[in-house]
Parts: sequence; structure tokens; C-alpha cells
Amino acid sequence: MSGGGPSSDRPSLMRSLGLFVGHVVRGVRSDPAADAPAGAGGTPPEPRRIVASHRVDEQTRDGIILRRTTIEEIHLPADAGGPPPAPNRPDDSPSDRPPCP
Repeated sequence: MSGGGPSSDRPSLMRSLGLFVGHVVRGVRSDPAADAPAGAGGTPPEPRRIVASHRVDEQTRDGIILRRTTIEEIHLPADAGGPPPAPNRPDDSPSDRPPCP
């Protein structure tokens, strides 16, 4: 029972809805790792992150808390082997900035 009107070139609403639901179901059932192209390996590996130092300076004045947090990190490629490089300074060394007044 095909329609003979001007809309016969376009799929019906139910057909479009069925295609949409079919695509969603296929996406839910599929394995994303299996769909990756050969040699791509899916998503790139995460880089290694090493926290060299974590320092918190806190001062209280007139009921207002001023907190400065300094985090020094080293980001290495995921395929880099060997031990991480040593930090430039120990955690308890003075900061490059002067303290807050």
C-alpha cells in the first residue's frame, strides 16, 4: 500500500522512527573496542602524571581565609619508560612568590 501523493518520495514517519531506534539499539549492543580501525588501538593511552610537589599556604585576616595551593606536576608520555625525573626542589622550599601581605 504505497501512497501516490507528493510525499511518496520521502519515507514515512514510522519508517524513520524505526531506523532511528534501530541505530540506537545497534549502538548500545556494539562493542566500541571492536569497531576501532586496525592499528588505531581505540583511544590513545593516558599520559603518566607525577605530582612533584603539593603546597598549601593559608592565612586568615579579619575572618577572611586566603589559601594559595601550588601543585607542580610532570606529564610524561604513556610510552615513556624508566623512572620519573626528580623534582627541582623539595616540597618545603620557599616559593618563587613572596608571601601574601
